[in-house]
Amino acid sequence: MATVKIGEPYYCTQCGREHIKGKIYKNHLKYARDEDSDKEKLEENDESYDEEKDEEKEILEAFDELGIDSDDKDKEVINGAIVLDDEEELADRKAEVEECIQQVKNLPGVGEATLTKLIKAGFSSLESIAYTPPSIIKEESGLGDKTTAKLVKASMDQLGIGFKSGSEIWEHRKNIARISTNSQELDDLLGGGVETGSLIEFFGEFRTGKTQIMHQLCVNVQLPKESGGIEGRALYIDTEGTFRPERIIQMAEALDLDYNRVLKNIIFGRAYNSDHQILLIKEAANIIKEKNIKLIIVDSLIGHFRSEYVGRGTLANRQQLINIHLHDLLRLCDIYPELAVVVTNQVSAKPDVFYGNPLTATGGNVVAHGSTIRVYLRKGKGEQRIAKIVDAPHLPEGEAVFSITPEGIQGE
Repeated sequence: MATVKIGEPYYCTQCGREHIKGKIYKNHLKYARDEDSDKEKLEENDESYDEEKDEEKEILEAFDELGIDSDDKDKEVINGAIVLDDEEELADRKAEVEECIQQVKNLPGVGEATLTKLIKAGFSSLESIAYTPPSIIKEESGLGDKTTAKLVKASMDQLGIGFKSGSEIWEHRKNIARISTNSQELDDLLGGGVETGSLIEFFGEFRTGKTQIMHQLCVNVQLPKESGGIEGRALYIDTEGTFRPERIIQMAEALDLDYNRVLKNIIFGRAYNSDHQILLIKEAANIIKEKNIKLIIVDSLIGHFRSEYVGRGTLANRQQLINIHLHDLLRLCDIYPELAVVVTNQVSAKPDVFYGNPLTATGGNVVAHGSTIRVYLRKGKGEQRIAKIVDAPHLPEGEAVFSITPEGIQGE
């Protein structure tokens, strides 16, 4: 009788079933063939061997869905773009992600199956569980009501979420990082630049510089902190087809940066409809820490919603979806305090305004309440643009003048 090699099928005369050489069958351990190695004998004596392998395989598949690749440390592929990384830096970030997942695994009642469901749904850290409404966790992970409630409570307890003193909040605020816009006057208007942990809205007519500011922020976020950056990557969600790599190249060269490196550090996603736009933000939650994303841009926030939901009969549904979308973005700011979210918005004219400015940001009160800081942009003379603080919890109303030049945003 020929010797059966590892991985080949054979017919087991003892139990009348087909087996694979080298694979251990829990219900047929005593029939498993052992002809080649002591290692296989040890495996046969461990009834949980196959189950552990299957569980490990499921976890690895969930890690793959998160974008964590243990074999490819020199390059990452996201939306077709290859982003090169320092091997040590990538290993550190991967270790952080694995540590977060281990913390989730240590929550009471979390077994391998529950952990896999949470990871696949994007809840791979205590913060993502604690700050997300239980109804959303339940819907996206498929867990039960009681399990979800326990997970949320346990995560909040471990993170110490509760009341804090004003001095603690002040200590946190003092350490907030900011991204320079490349215009000193505009930075001063924003209190030092675009701050992390907030959702900032720029709205205005066409050609007022909204997309130009977004491109500049994508470049500047990659700069060292002493140069006005926060040493991170940008995630750019484009809903209007206005992202231009050649513009990034001009801005990068003006700052004496390697534009190839700059472009590789911008992760681009084209949203083709409102549902796709919402989905991209949900998927972004899975890669923020792993890809070192420090800036999320949505240009523009309301374009798709405005074109797909037409007429008063669809207004309630539209506003509800925009509200959910905004809170998804705000939740990312809570989960990742070092992340800045910047959106652009369109304007519409009020026909009943006869004096003053008839233009108002679209989205109504839902967008107004959802944004942390709101900046209105309008045209000035020639290349000049004027930015005005419309709403901010800590900044006074004021205006700043900046210019849009071939080299990017410039101060006056």
